[in-house]
Amino acid sequence: MNRYGTLLRMALVAGAATAVLAGCGMMSRSNTASFSGSMNAASQVPPNMTRGSGLAEAWLNKDTNVLKYKIVYTGLSGPATAAHFHGPASAGANAGIVLPFANPASPIEGQATLTPAQAADLMAGKWYANVHTAANPGGEIRGQLLPKM
Repeated sequence: MNRYGTLLRMALVAGAATAVLAGCGMMSRSNTASFSGSMNAASQVPPNMTRGSGLAEAWLNKDTNVLKYKIVYTGLSGPATAAHFHGPASAGANAGIVLPFANPASPIEGQATLTPAQAADLMAGKWYANVHTAANPGGEIRGQLLPKM
């Protein structure tokens, strides 16, 4: 067998071994938790009558507490004046800002390192994304970040 045939066979054996180990649970599992929240005016506290909507998504590395996020929205009553994550609070309750976003324009993307307490609140579903406008300074749309299963 030539050198390329040997390399190809080694690659196939390595791939098969990886598949077997993954199937047996022998490889490390993903240590990333995913979250999402559908954003709308009805979720605001108190609710408002705007037609804006959006989606907040986030991914937390449970080893490093690095949170990556993306928020997209459309249909607001005017330009966003501010946007951020709030917590800790359950749906229907308000809380203070825990992570402000540098620019509230959609799409909002970024990352931050959370404290252990912040990560625990996020994992418990106690964070929400909020977008504010001049017409709705208390918040125009909101979405509770819930763990994806």
